[in-house]
Amino acid sequence: MIERIVPAGTRTSEAYEDLPEARLFPEEEPIVKSAVAKRRGEFTTARHCARQALTRLGAPAGAILTGERGAPLWPEGVVGSITHCEGYRAAVVARTADVLSIGVDAEPALPLPEGVLEAVALPDEQIMVKELLETAPEVPWDRLLFSAKESVYKAWFPLTRRFLEFEEARLHFGRAEGTPLEGTFTARLLAGPAPAGGRTLHTFDGRWLVADGIVLSSVTVLA
Repeated sequence: MIERIVPAGTRTSEAYEDLPEARLFPEEEPIVKSAVAKRRGEFTTARHCARQALTRLGAPAGAILTGERGAPLWPEGVVGSITHCEGYRAAVVARTADVLSIGVDAEPALPLPEGVLEAVALPDEQIMVKELLETAPEVPWDRLLFSAKESVYKAWFPLTRRFLEFEEARLHFGRAEGTPLEGTFTARLLAGPAPAGGRTLHTFDGRWLVADGIVLSSVTVLA
């Protein structure tokens, strides 16, 4: 389902449970050597999805190591993003000729734990979320805001090599006509513009979807 919120030219792969055929490369083993079994299973299947997506792109599908702040290291000429949560694992990749940066995030379609919204949302975003929860309770807007900010960060970091705090992006949500569980969002970058292929971006545009008990979000910066 993640292909519904990423642009043409990307390649995707997803799984709803850990796959028995999923394996890590020896070089990847140290990344999760201390992880509990659940975390290791999610990581392994997500890496498997990433290799499937790379194969569909026609790119080398070897070990995917991690760089600064845990970001996946992709083959030359490729950008991508990996996500996993309870009941879902996915990866999206694209050629740098088409996409400069991409971030995707998956979360369970459940309310955030108490106190988390206040920790991740600006005061006006908290008001927006509470109003949306009253008018459209079928969408877990608090969890969606959290997911969207994760996608914003995943797209931001490869362009800037800087950390982005939750309060450094202000989100506004839109909904697609006739599809109440799918829509768009805009993130205003309060930390400053992001360099992107000779231009500077003050906002990121994203898409979101709620389906099969999962909240999905994506941000794509096209070349």
